Amino acid sequence: MSVRRIFPFVVLFGLLISGCMSPVLLPAAAPATPIAMPTIPTPAPEATATSPASRVPLVVLGAGSLIVPFDALEKAFEAQYPEIDVRAEYHGSIQVIRHATDLHEPIDVVATADASLIPMLMYGQQDPDTGRAYADWYIRFASNRLAIAYRPESKDAGEITAENWPEILARPDVRVGIADPRFDAVGYRGLMAFALAQARTGTYTYFPQMFNGQFTSPVTIFLDDDLVTFTVPEILETKSGSHVVLRGASIQLVALLESGDLDYSFEYESVIRQHGLEMVRLPDEENLGAQEQETAYARVQVNLDFRRFATVKPSFRGEQIGYGITIPSNAPHPEEAAEFIAFLLGPEGRAVMEANQHPLFDQPLADGFEHVPAALQSLCRPAGAP
Repeated sequence: MSVRRIFPFVVLFGLLISGCMSPVLLPAAAPATPIAMPTIPTPAPEATATSPASRVPLVVLGAGSLIVPFDALEKAFEAQYPEIDVRAEYHGSIQVIRHATDLHEPIDVVATADASLIPMLMYGQQDPDTGRAYADWYIRFASNRLAIAYRPESKDAGEITAENWPEILARPDVRVGIADPRFDAVGYRGLMAFALAQARTGTYTYFPQMFNGQFTSPVTIFLDDDLVTFTVPEILETKSGSHVVLRGASIQLVALLESGDLDYSFEYESVIRQHGLEMVRLPDEENLGAQEQETAYARVQVNLDFRRFATVKPSFRGEQIGYGITIPSNAPHPEEAAEFIAFLLGPEGRAVMEANQHPLFDQPLADGFEHVPAALQSLCRPAGAP
């Protein structure tokens, strides 16, 4: 049986159904003489190969945008491997890794929406118990495209287009959701989209119109000839009355959008399709999903002034969106973790992901290929190989 938690940023909803019955009154009867009955002990149930007590608990921490496809993947995987119990949690991508490196939780599989986070935050950090780096390889297995989600009832929904979206979102009476860039890749990619839109149109007022005066400590932007640099402060909070709504994970914004508390939200195209929302598809120059645009994407950078990372200063350069997956060096069940990743990259997993609007790369690429488990090397090729 799978145990799924989506926290601290994703809201869980429970439904409690209770019923009651009116008592039925029976005529009084004379008390019966009690008859002693022998006590027959009930034998304890024997453990079977697939009983909860004997199944291997496989802890998978993934980016929030993987909830829907990985839920289906979990069911398909457990049907083929009934001796394994997948226990999945979902967070913003940075937070996923912090559970391994900062909170030292025993995790079998880490899957993030930004593959670059794995070498940045895991290669250089060591497990205090073993002295080994938390990871020394990852597989870049899927991509996505940044887009804007909305409802037909969203304010100015009849006006917004792929050309004018920065102007619509900057209007002070339009409520816009963005993930916190300190925790979620959608957050810093949303900032990048504004810079890329400015570069495409030659209009350099989009970002200040959208974000000036919205935070207690500002997100700053520096324009250079070859590079646009954002700096996100250590503390990022919106001011009272701000039309920007900040949440720790982009998937949390979906619920606010569906409830009508938001007009628009930055999300991945896969998530928008999974939830049946309306979508503004951004041009390839802005959606961070087109490989041929990587040179343009690389002209944008987001720096986090975030002291929670004691040994690194996170800095994100624009590139095509790439999801990364690895097995931490201290994973309790590395063999089962490799089976899970092999299933994901194999034909069954590919079919599940595609059916859930999130297809994989035709050829996944591995960084640190020599350290990739042997069972997975045939399913990927070394990054940088011709």
